[in-house]
Amino acid sequence: MHFPLLQDIVVLLGFSVVVVLLLQRLRLPSVLGFLVTGIIIGPFGFGLIENPEQIEILSEIGVILLMFVIGMELSIKQLASMKRTVFLGGLLQVGLSIIVTAFIFSVLGFSWNEAVFMGFLFSLSSTAIVLKILYDRNEITAPHGRMALGILIFQDLIVVPMMLITPMMAGTTGDLYNEVLLLVLKSALVLALTYVGAKYLVPRAMYLIAQTKSKELFLLATIALCFTVAFITASAGLSLAFGAFLAGLIISESDYSHQATSTILPFRELFISFFFISIGMLLDLDFFMKNAAVIMLMVVVVFILKGGVVSLTAAALKYPIRTVLLTGMALFQVGEFAFILSRIGIESGLLLEEMNQYFLSVSVFTMLLTPFVFLFSGRATNFILRKIAPGSHRTVSLSRQDAQEPEDHLLIIGYGINGANLAKAAKYADIPYMILELNPQIVRQQKARGEPIIYGDAVQEHMLEAVHVNKARIVVIAISDPRATKAIVSNIRHISPSVHIVVRTRYVKEIETLLGLGADEVIPEEFETSIEIFSRVLTNFLVPLDELENLIDSVRADNYQVFQSHKRLQTFKSSTIPDFKISCVRVMADSGAVVGKTIEEVDVRKNYGVNILAVSRKGQMIKTVFPNVKLLREDLVFVSGDQEHIDSFYKAVT
Repeated sequence: MHFPLLQDIVVLLGFSVVVVLLLQRLRLPSVLGFLVTGIIIGPFGFGLIENPEQIEILSEIGVILLMFVIGMELSIKQLASMKRTVFLGGLLQVGLSIIVTAFIFSVLGFSWNEAVFMGFLFSLSSTAIVLKILYDRNEITAPHGRMALGILIFQDLIVVPMMLITPMMAGTTGDLYNEVLLLVLKSALVLALTYVGAKYLVPRAMYLIAQTKSKELFLLATIALCFTVAFITASAGLSLAFGAFLAGLIISESDYSHQATSTILPFRELFISFFFISIGMLLDLDFFMKNAAVIMLMVVVVFILKGGVVSLTAAALKYPIRTVLLTGMALFQVGEFAFILSRIGIESGLLLEEMNQYFLSVSVFTMLLTPFVFLFSGRATNFILRKIAPGSHRTVSLSRQDAQEPEDHLLIIGYGINGANLAKAAKYADIPYMILELNPQIVRQQKARGEPIIYGDAVQEHMLEAVHVNKARIVVIAISDPRATKAIVSNIRHISPSVHIVVRTRYVKEIETLLGLGADEVIPEEFETSIEIFSRVLTNFLVPLDELENLIDSVRADNYQVFQSHKRLQTFKSSTIPDFKISCVRVMADSGAVVGKTIEEVDVRKNYGVNILAVSRKGQMIKTVFPNVKLLREDLVFVSGDQEHIDSFYKAVT
C-alpha cells in the first residue's frame, strides 16, 4: 500500500533534521534551515515532494498554532493599550508602502491598477517569520516587538479588504458596497463573540475540563477552541491566522493560558516547520539564477524603501531611535499573505506570470534574509546610534515582561499541606514567592484569596520558565508523585544549574536518587517536614538564627495552630528583609491617566502610593525629580513603595 503524504513527510522531516543540524553547528537559526530544506526538496529543486498542496495544508496549521500561542502570550487589555500602534501605525505603514510602490511601478510603465496592486503585495510583511523570531528571542513585549506586532495585526486585518478591492480594480467584481458592509457586520459579530467567550464561557469550560486532570481532554479542548474560532473567522471572510490569534486572546483571559501554551508548543514547532519549508518550495531556482542581478537589485530596493517606511512610521509615533531602527529591520520582508493575494491578482489579470516569478523570488529571498537581519540588527543599531547619537546606544532596554518578572523569589511547586505551610511561613517573613499547582480548584480558591498561584504542570519545562525558575533563589518541590518529582528536578537543573532545590519525599531511600538528579536538599516525611523546609528557606534568605529559632519555638509552643488558621505570629518579624522595594517601570501606554502629564498633575504619591526617585529618558538620567517633570512614553521610571502600589502604578502606565 502506497501513502504519498506519509512519504512526503518522511522526506521533509529527514532533510530538515540534516539541514537544521548543519546550520545549528554554524549557529544559524532553524527558520533558515527550514527555508533551505524547502528549496532543496521542492519542485524547483530535486522535486522530491509529490503532493506540495497537502504540505501547504499542514503549513497553514503551523501558522494557526503560531498565532494561537502569540495570542495566549498577550491579553485583551494589553492589545487595547496598543490600539494607537495597531490602527494609526498600521495605516501609516501600509498606506505609505502602497503609495511609494505604486509610484515606482507607474514610472516603470505599469498601469495604475497594476501599480497599486503591486503596492498591496509589497506592503505586507511576514507575520509567521517575524513573530516566530521575536517569540524565540523573547522580544514580543520589547518596544520594537510591540510596534512590529501592532503593524502585523493591522496588515492581517487589511489584507481582507485588499482581496475585495483587487477584483474591483480589474473590473471583475459585483456589488462591492454590499460585500464590504457584510464583512463589517460579520467582523463585529466575531469580535462580540470573542469578548463574550473570553469573559464568560471559556474560563468556566476550561475549569471543568481541568478538574478532570486529563491531559488528553485538556489538549483536545485547547486545540478545538483554536480551530473553531479560526474556522468562524474564515467563514466571516477574515483570515484563519487572525481567528487563531483571537482564540489565543480568549484563552489568555483565563487561568489556564500557561498550561495551554505548554500543551500546544510541541505541535506548533512541528507544523510551523512545514510552513517555512512550503515557503522555500516556492522559489524557482532556474528563474532566480537567470535573473539574479535584477532580483538582488529589487531585494536591496525593498529592504531600503520598505524598511525606511516602517522606520518612518515608528518615528511618526514618537518611538525612540533604537525602536525606530529595530522595527524597520524587522519588517522589511514581503510576507506570506502576499502569496494568497498574488493568486487573486493572477486570476484578475493584474499580475502577469513573469512578474509573479519576480515577486516570488524577491519575497522568498527577503524571508531568507530576515533571520540574518535579526542576528545583526542589535549591532547595526548600536553602530548607527554611535554615529548619529553618541551615548544613546547605552540606553537601558527593559521590556514589559522584564519589568514585572519576579526575581530572587521562592518557588513552591505543589500546594498541599507542606506547600501551603511554606507559603504561610514565607508570607510571615515577607519573602516573595510564587506557587505552581495542577489542581484547578485549589488554584481558583487560592487566587481568590490573593495568593500568587499559577495553574500548570511543573513537569513541562515551559511551565517552569513561566514562573521564572531561572531567577528564583530557591525552589521547593512539595508534591506526592515520585516520578513527577524526579522529572521536575531534572528539568529545573536543565534550565538553571544554580538555583537551590529542596525536595519533599515520603521515603528515605529516595534521597540519593534525587540528590543525583540535582536536588540540593531532600527532606523525607519522617522529619518535621513543614518546619524543616521553611527553616532552610529562611536560612537561605539570611534570616538571623535567633529570629529563626524564635519562629520555630513559637510554632511548636502554639501546637502548630499557626498552620491551621490565618493567625499571624506576633512574636516574629524579620529585621533583615525591607518592607518596601524599588522597581523600574517603563511607560508603555500611548495615552491614559499618567502619560504626558506632570508628576504634580497626576499626584503620584496620593493616587498610586509610590514615590518617584528618578526618571531615565533617552539615555539621560533625571536624578532630581521636580513636580513639573512630565512622564512620557518610553521613560524608565524608578519608583519605591510596596508591591501592591507599584503594581497599581505599573498598570496605569502600560
